[in-house]
Amino acid sequence: MLKLDYLQQLLIVAIALSVITCAIIQKTKIFFKSSKYLCLYSFIINILIGVIFCITFTNINFPTSLWIGFFSFLGADTLYKSLEGKLSSYSEIVKKNTITISKDNLINGEEKK
Repeated sequence: MLKLDYLQQLLIVAIALSVITCAIIQKTKIFFKSSKYLCLYSFIINILIGVIFCITFTNINFPTSLWIGFFSFLGADTLYKSLEGKLSSYSEIVKKNTITISKDNLINGEEKK
């Protein structure tokens, strides 16, 4: 029988891990001159950090932490693409002096009769 609650808990840990590993990979991929080995590099980083993350912060055993690293590898790209361009660094937020509001969110001071 499939342990759905346990799988759900593993996926929650993998989501948190994939955000961390995706940020690490995005910061360190500049060291590659070509993207030929980037997928393999991403897989290795996800597995290594997955094992270290699980052993350090959870009571999950080694084989299960490998699965979490694998789940993180599969989901990291999807999470990054969904968040790409939506996240700003702290320095960008502080330096920005303007607020952008779309026309759909404007409230007119006078109501038309």
